[in-house]
Amino acid sequence: MGSKRINLDYYPICPKPELTVGIGRHSDVSTLTVLLQDEVGGLYVRGEDDYWIHVPPVDGSLVINVGDALQIMSNGRYKSVEHCVMTDGSKSRISIPIFINPRPSDKISPLREVLASGEKAVYKEVLYSDYVKHFFRKAHDGKKTIDFAKIRRT
Repeated sequence: MGSKRINLDYYPICPKPELTVGIGRHSDVSTLTVLLQDEVGGLYVRGEDDYWIHVPPVDGSLVINVGDALQIMSNGRYKSVEHCVMTDGSKSRISIPIFINPRPSDKISPLREVLASGEKAVYKEVLYSDYVKHFFRKAHDGKKTIDFAKIRRT
């Protein structure tokens, strides 16, 4: 069944929100992330052509993000979502993300069923705990973490 982690993220009022970021641009290492936002908002996802789209909070709704583990297991059919969180100049913000992950001891790679038609694997098999360690060893850098699992072709 994998593992689950719940965070409670608090972003205090920031007098100069244009000078800071709540959480830098990244994609989650999870399989899926389920997010409960408050009414303040601040979540942005990267759209096509590198522009940022604000995800307005909708009362009683959840945001579901595809994470890197699902991108790897689907051989890229499902893409993890690059996102960031901005601070607010007039209100504090709270968000509650629930990360649904493989177990640390699980090896992740494209599923056999995905490759059954002869599709070539884009990602190699990696130990999930190694993937997570790689993510936390460096600064947030958009979707570059996924390169850790890519097969290098010559």
